[in-house]
Order: sequence, then structure tokens, then C-alpha cells
Amino acid sequence: MNELHLVLPGWVDDPDRPSGGSRYDRLLATALVGLGWHVHDHGVPGPWPTRTGPGLAALTATLHEIPDGATVIVDGAVASGADDVLLPLASRLTITLLVHLPFGLVPDADQGVAMREGRVLRAVDGVVTTSRWAADQVVSGYGVDPARVWVATPGADRAALTAGTSAGTNLLCVAAVTPLKGHDILLAALRGLSDLDWTCTCVGPLDVAPAWWAAVRQGVVETHLTRRVAFTGPLSPEALDVRYAAADLLVVPSRHETYGMVVSEALARGIPVIAPDVGGVPEALGDHGPAGAGVLVPPGDPAALATALRRWLTEPGHRSRLRAGARRRRSELAGWDATAEAVLSAVTGEPRLARVGELSTGNEGARA
Repeated sequence: MNELHLVLPGWVDDPDRPSGGSRYDRLLATALVGLGWHVHDHGVPGPWPTRTGPGLAALTATLHEIPDGATVIVDGAVASGADDVLLPLASRLTITLLVHLPFGLVPDADQGVAMREGRVLRAVDGVVTTSRWAADQVVSGYGVDPARVWVATPGADRAALTAGTSAGTNLLCVAAVTPLKGHDILLAALRGLSDLDWTCTCVGPLDVAPAWWAAVRQGVVETHLTRRVAFTGPLSPEALDVRYAAADLLVVPSRHETYGMVVSEALARGIPVIAPDVGGVPEALGDHGPAGAGVLVPPGDPAALATALRRWLTEPGHRSRLRAGARRRRSELAGWDATAEAVLSAVTGEPRLARVGELSTGNEGARA
């Protein structure tokens, strides 16, 4: 039997810390097993991606338990700051790095993080990114050979269609409350829509950046939105399904997104999306032009987001077109088997799917 080792952050299954990366890792593992691979799961304790002595010691011990010549996929949250652990093992193991986010290339990233991450990316046998945008970043930002980079976009399990309400007033945002996710941008946009009928439910962890959450919470009070904006904290998959079923529109206010799994999760239910034209979000949204599944707005621009939301709330024809586009995009979404096949292309070297240099670009939604 084909087998591989999956090295993940120890918090990947923490119900209080759900994330797109964690869901990707787990659904990928399930799909690999479905394709006939035996997957050895290794959770490494530590506050990854933060580099700590105990975390590095745990990673060292984990990797030394893996036999020589084994195929190993290491989550980038663990690997990005562990060059001094991974590089000495590069000749003993066949290592593929799974990049959910190039940590050293995000705005205001520490140069030490970029240096360490670059060393790891250039040394491993293969690199898998979760979007074409991220692959381009890895190649251009770190000088990684494009022939060693593969793209494995997240799959989407098609869910029951969400009917939506006629007025489209139920807004949903699914993201941890951190500066990159842009809840402050969302609140600033919603403040300008007080003359319209709407509610917004924000789902996601509140304690990842406690000071930021305190500022966002204060912002809700200061903008007099306490009766219209609700923060639920993290939810179980079943409870999140209930929120999706009640949603009319997914709103993504992020400053930075590698792909945006929540976009494909919404589209898998036929829910339109308003999101920033940043990172891999256009890839997730798809290419249908003005009749697409959603609207792209400039990142970090509350006024543009407010304009897009106002049009959604006040133009029934616009809502109908976006809903039709979302349902069309739903029929195009690939499942997790395709994601797993792309990952196996990297770890086996077999051309199951195209390398990054062979992929076409241009997946774009309608821009505001």
C-alpha cells in the first residue's frame, strides 16, 4: 500500500480554533485515504506558526520517528519557521511543504520569518500551494523553482442549496477575528447602511488576537450596531451549516486571503459572495463576468464594500443575477478527490495534474 506521513500543527483538531487550513488538512487526509493511501497522522504540539523551543523539540522528535526514505507532507504553519529542524533531514526524507499562507510575504511580516520560510521552501523536494496566487508568490518572492511547485486548490463538498430570503438581508461573515480578516472594514461599511434593513452574523474564533477582538467589540458599540451585528465565536460544523442555511450573502472583508475556503463553501450552497479582489479569492469565486457568483471589491476599502452591499440590498434584479451565478458556480466546483490528486502529483512526481507553470490564469469574478 502507498503510504505517507502528514505532519500537522497539534491544534488542527481544536474545536475552539477552526480555520480553513485545518479543514483543508483534514479533508485532504480523508480524500487521500479514499484514493488508497495509508496516511500516518502526526500532530506536533506548539503555538504554530510561532517558533518556540518546545515546539521545535517536538517537531524534531516527530520527524526522527519517521523512517528513512518516507514521503512526508508538512503543513506550512509548522515548517515555515523550522528551517534548522527540516533542512538537516532533507536528504533522509522526501518532504513536501503544504503552503496555506506564505507567512513571510504577508504585509508587515518579520524579516526573520521570511528568511526561514524561504530556506525551507527552496530546500524541500516539492511545494504545494492552495491557490495559483500563492504559487506565484512562492516562486517570485522566494525564488523557488516553478517545476517543484504544484497547486491544489481546496475542494468543495456540494451542500444543499440555500433558498435565501426575498430581501436578501441575512449577511454572514465566517472568519477568525484578526487584523488580516478585516472585521473593522466590515463594521465601517455596515455603519453607512443604517438606513437599510439587514443583520450580520460573524462566525469564528474571538481569542486569536485578543487585543484586536477588544477593539472590534468596542467598534460595534461605538457604531451603534449591537442589535444588528452578532459575533458567535467558533461553531461546530453542524452549527455552521445552520448559519449557512439561513444566509443570503457571504461577506468577506479580508485584507489578505490565500484562497478563501469560505468562498467555495458558500458557493457550494448557492450563496453569492462579496469579497476583496485580493490573493486567491478571484480563483475561488470563478469567472462569469458581470453575471458571476459574486462581486469583488478593492481590499481595505469600506466605502467600496458599502457600495456593493447597498446594491445587493436595494436591487432585486442584481440579487437574482448573483444567485443564479452562485448556483452555476456550484455546479463547477471540484471535490476533494481532485485536491488529493493534485497533492499526489507533488509527492510522487507523476503528472496527475498540471504544474504551476502550466496552469492558466484569469479566473475572476465581477469587480465592483
